[in-house]
Amino acid sequence: MMKRTRRREERRRAPADSPPGRLRIVASKRKRPGSAEQRSPRAHLRVPARAVENAPRPTIPVPAYEWLSTEDRMFLQFERPNSPMHVGAMLLFERGPLHTTGDGIDVRRIREHIGAQLWAIPRYRQRLHPSPIDGQPVWVDDAHFQLAAHVRTVRLPAPGDSQALQHVANQILSRPLDRRRPLWEMWLVDGLADGGFAVISKIHHCMVDGIAGADLLAVLLAPAPVDSPARAPCWVARPAPPAAQLLRDRALRQAQTVRSIGRGLWQVVRHPSRGAEWAERAAALWQAIGLGARPAPDSPFNRPIGPNRRFVWLATDLSAVKQVKNQLGGTVNDVVLATMAGALRRFLQHRDPDGALPDLRALIPVSTRTAAEARAMGNHVAAWLMALPVSERDPLRLFARIHAMTAALKGANAALGAELLSAASSTMLNIGMRLVERFRPFNLVVTNVPGPPLPLYLLGARLQRVHPLVPLFPNQGLGVAVLSYSDTLCWGLNADCHVVPDLDVLADALDAAFTELAVAACVDADRPRGLQRIAL
Repeated sequence: MMKRTRRREERRRAPADSPPGRLRIVASKRKRPGSAEQRSPRAHLRVPARAVENAPRPTIPVPAYEWLSTEDRMFLQFERPNSPMHVGAMLLFERGPLHTTGDGIDVRRIREHIGAQLWAIPRYRQRLHPSPIDGQPVWVDDAHFQLAAHVRTVRLPAPGDSQALQHVANQILSRPLDRRRPLWEMWLVDGLADGGFAVISKIHHCMVDGIAGADLLAVLLAPAPVDSPARAPCWVARPAPPAAQLLRDRALRQAQTVRSIGRGLWQVVRHPSRGAEWAERAAALWQAIGLGARPAPDSPFNRPIGPNRRFVWLATDLSAVKQVKNQLGGTVNDVVLATMAGALRRFLQHRDPDGALPDLRALIPVSTRTAAEARAMGNHVAAWLMALPVSERDPLRLFARIHAMTAALKGANAALGAELLSAASSTMLNIGMRLVERFRPFNLVVTNVPGPPLPLYLLGARLQRVHPLVPLFPNQGLGVAVLSYSDTLCWGLNADCHVVPDLDVLADALDAAFTELAVAACVDADRPRGLQRIAL
């Protein structure tokens, strides 16, 4: 014991001129017989305190994953070989400074720019990973992610007109996404007759809804031209979690769900005033179930669909649409729905001039995003089921009926029931999917999404228009998506090429219906400018 104490005191009495941060060890004066002064046998293992603080610490990748929400899983459940559930868009750009000497576009710069922005949308580097027992998927990082596999190129054959672009878009948008990789693609289309280029985007609906898809434009694009792409930060894929961890976390989630239900029921017992809120929710849920269980009218759009799609896009001046809604006292969405109803009446009369005109039922997605969820990925959406007054011939009465119905749906909390229906278990989702396929609760989907109000740029190339695409459900041959961008209202018509082979007739009917509504609203003494088919 005395030897140990003596050695500690001698170590503390180190030379005063020892450099800071170095080991200061003074050997004991007591020497072993026949040996010279020696250092402590463990002195070479000691590390200065400052060196320990400054040394880089090795990081061990921690398994990470994210559960899919019920709404996101719903779109995976709805997907069929003939019903791929990806949303999409056709983005038309000016060439700008992205041209190359070979009369092409600078693909390398565009890929570098997209890769540099992926840090803001980490879901673009994640894939689906099945969990044990029921195979419910979770999001995990894709360790084999390759940007070139998702940003691809294609060149139009001469003369590169709108018909050639439509043919390429139909082929790309008809193919489902590969679930073994991150569920998105971007196709850079060169060789357009006007010298510009197009980007055809595909994103699975389980990743984004309409609002999130519009927000992605603000991430990948910029409000001003950029000379060179930013430098991409380093990214390292996190490993997928083991099956045991998923099983444990799944049990905890189920227990938390049961506890939250129990707390809600206890709150109703303790505070009877909250019973009215629960009764309102139950009534909305029952109303949504009852409306969904009643089949929609028969129409030529509701037939078994195949794998091939046809995509047509149109555009109109947004200021003309706002003039109509200001003159008639409604909203832009009211103008869109009234135009759609008038176009459907013309289309059905073209198909069968002597046939009856039923009021078709439309599924209208409604965003439920809060301000805190503005940039969140995934789906935050409910839905209205609304009867479009197709049989109404007077455009002003048609608009008035549309406006009255949308105002009633907003006041009656009708979207709440659909939102509650989506917050269901996997078993309920499977049942709901079969009910949709069997009972046909709607004839078509019509969605209107507000987009960026200012012009956007891909590096230095200005985005001219962006036309959205909505997927088709089983036995639903037509979907209509509308997005406002800058001073333009952009339409995208997606249809099964066999169920609606005459999609051009519907596009012309949209032009005529908007013109009729604008004339009736006395927006302009002259013939107003209606929907314009895009010519390249």
